[in-house]
Amino acid sequence: MRTLKDIDIDGKSVFIRCDFNVPKDEFDNITDDRRIRSALQTIRYCLDRDCKIILASHYERPEAGKYEEKYSLVPIAKRLHTLLKKEIVMATDVVGADAQSKVDALQTGDILLLENLRYEAGETSNDEAFAKQLASFADIYVNDAFGACHRKHASIYAIAQFFDQEHKAAGFLMSREVNFFGKVIEEPVRPFVAVVGGSKVSGKLQALTNLLNKVDKVIIGGGMAFTFLKAQGYEIGNSLVEDDLLDEARDIMEKAHDLGVKFYLPVDFVVAPEFSENTAVKYLPSQEIPVGWMGLDTGPASARLFREVLNDAQTIIWNGPMGVYEMDKFSKGSFKMSHHIAETHATTIVGGGDTADVTQRAGDADEMTFVSTGGGASLKLIEGVKLPGLEALKI
Repeated sequence: MRTLKDIDIDGKSVFIRCDFNVPKDEFDNITDDRRIRSALQTIRYCLDRDCKIILASHYERPEAGKYEEKYSLVPIAKRLHTLLKKEIVMATDVVGADAQSKVDALQTGDILLLENLRYEAGETSNDEAFAKQLASFADIYVNDAFGACHRKHASIYAIAQFFDQEHKAAGFLMSREVNFFGKVIEEPVRPFVAVVGGSKVSGKLQALTNLLNKVDKVIIGGGMAFTFLKAQGYEIGNSLVEDDLLDEARDIMEKAHDLGVKFYLPVDFVVAPEFSENTAVKYLPSQEIPVGWMGLDTGPASARLFREVLNDAQTIIWNGPMGVYEMDKFSKGSFKMSHHIAETHATTIVGGGDTADVTQRAGDADEMTFVSTGGGASLKLIEGVKLPGLEALKI
């Protein structure tokens, strides 16, 4: 994979596909700008080489063809201005008259941010005509959007065919992410522990199957744990479960046993009759969840067990929270897992998305070796799936 350093960009116009899909609160304030800050190295490198810079990103899932202010990238432009201490020109559209006139007016060292790519239907349908319009804005294409490179979208995949090998490359964030995951998964220092959480087994099934061939221990948490517990015959009440995956859950546990991989499930839960802030809660062993109640977080005994499991780890990869951490009452299991991982002497890799959000909220992000900016993309890398964004740069 060619990186920005491998091609000549001096004085050229550069189109950088970023991932500025950051969380915001109800007042439109950005609550975590890690993805924006992660793009700065690539942007500054281009500034230092007298480039004209066009930045592009999606933000959430607006209805195509319809402008809605809550999906606008204007708050992103403001944050970039604060971080770079430099004026950011903001287009009011993506490939329309305003964007074109502002591209034409760019001078050396100027930065233009296009509006949300997903305002255009052609983005998510990987439309070649739309991609060609985007490509016409610049001499060089740089993909630095690791968090979106598992999607076959126009600004990720189709656009790359309009640039030859001398005029397209991966940004520094992208190459760092891919190299880190590749090196750790292929050549981990052992013991290697995978901590896998989140709500569903279905989304992590392939990753789990792939990891079993590489790790020494697996810790399961979050809603997906109940599918494994039910597969063992336990009563799980109204807890989240995927009944159609019970056989797959048994297969994974049998495969772990056959490979000599230690497989750990929660031994207790925080349970409640309903999911709400004011509901009554109990701390119960995993075998004693009452009918009609649901498990919403791992309990204190599980936290102690998992800490012991992690004690001798030399490499830890974590993807998925331990409970419904968004609600304070059910966040302790996820936060304790974050603290335990941060306190080890291991190389620690945090998959993006919710897991990165947990480490941020727990105050542990700076203690982790590497916090990925891409949840879905990092999961695909673990699965061994080829990412469209990377494949497009090789063609």
